[in-house]
Amino acid sequence: PIMHQATKRLVERYYEAFNSQDIDALLELLSEDVMFDVNRGQREAGKTAFGQCMRQLNARYQEHIFDIEIMTNDDGSRAAAEFTGLGSCMDEIGDGGRPPDLGQTYRLPGGAFFEVEDGKIVRVSANYNPNTLLAGQMDRITRVA
Repeated sequence: PIMHQATKRLVERYYEAFNSQDIDALLELLSEDVMFDVNRGQREAGKTAFGQCMRQLNARYQEHIFDIEIMTNDDGSRAAAEFTGLGSCMDEIGDGGRPPDLGQTYRLPGGAFFEVEDGKIVRVSANYNPNTLLAGQMDRITRVA
């Protein structure tokens, strides 16, 4: 079906823009009132908030998403992606009692869910296992040499 192929391509473009840290290209793929769930956080809304979130993410992490497997429903209104994130921490986060992360590298499995309307992403929920990101749990992340 054509609709699910268009949705799959939309999600592929999302990760292409994410990997190149091209926030403008990401925003072009989203509806004005996009809803997005921040991992370990609350639901946010709107392109402006999404752009701010991505700028903060890009300042803290250099991350590349790969090994992406995209699944869609028949009418193209929903998609899911399973992937691996490979990255490194670019600053000393040290929040919530965590030790500074500067220079730490990681390889972390994750997934995301998308809702699509009229060729735009209206919801994205990205998820990593939060237990692997908490202090004292970093040994569960595959270290990258």
